[in-house]
Amino acid sequence: MVETTRLNINQQSPKQGETLTGFEPSSPRFYQERQEIEQVSIKEWCCIGRIGEVMVGKEHASMLPKPTTRQWVADVNGVECSVLTNNNAILLDLLRDKAGCLGVKRGCDMGTCGCCAVLVDGKPRLSCLTLAGEVEGTKITTVEGLADGNHLHPIQSMFAECGGSQCGFCTPGFLVVISALLEENNSPNDAEIKNAIEGNLCRCTGYQQIVESVHAAANILSSGQELPDVTSAKDDPHPGIGELE
Repeated sequence: MVETTRLNINQQSPKQGETLTGFEPSSPRFYQERQEIEQVSIKEWCCIGRIGEVMVGKEHASMLPKPTTRQWVADVNGVECSVLTNNNAILLDLLRDKAGCLGVKRGCDMGTCGCCAVLVDGKPRLSCLTLAGEVEGTKITTVEGLADGNHLHPIQSMFAECGGSQCGFCTPGFLVVISALLEENNSPNDAEIKNAIEGNLCRCTGYQQIVESVHAAANILSSGQELPDVTSAKDDPHPGIGELE
């Protein structure tokens, strides 16, 4: 096996015919180093600096352990979810690729935008920074799980009513985080609302419509008002048409 520790990968790779040794030709170590190192071809030299790999002959040998697969089980939106996944799987990837929860959005992958927020046992978590193994056996709620059957959560209805959603990409993260806020406090003030959503970025609304949506949803929750089933059949197939005449 080539001893890559002798090679400085930060120095320029040698030209054809040059040696990799740093010893002077007069040094007794020069010829020994030349025989050992010059056997490394230019192609092999260029590959030695790969992260997590060393050269064994002409093959790349990984120095990092490969992930193993395991059965992962948790409650996702009220349904037991059991999938086979890698032991280093990220929760965001598992929810989207294995559980089919496409409402969980991939944004920055760095925990700065809030698009991937989900509830884990009722508490907001950024799924892009959470290992699936950390939350195994917990109750996970995504934006798909906020509605009660055909009845939307008040914050979902008020986002549509007050213009809290425009392009919609960041909306699932906001809805999840705000639902957790309203679960703990059904009458938050502006400061409490802004504190709750400070980890969620929106580049469309300017946030004012989002704050108004939260206040409107809080009024519904505090008054005990029930929202109508927007999917129920209507007697008039063309509502509002006659009012225009």
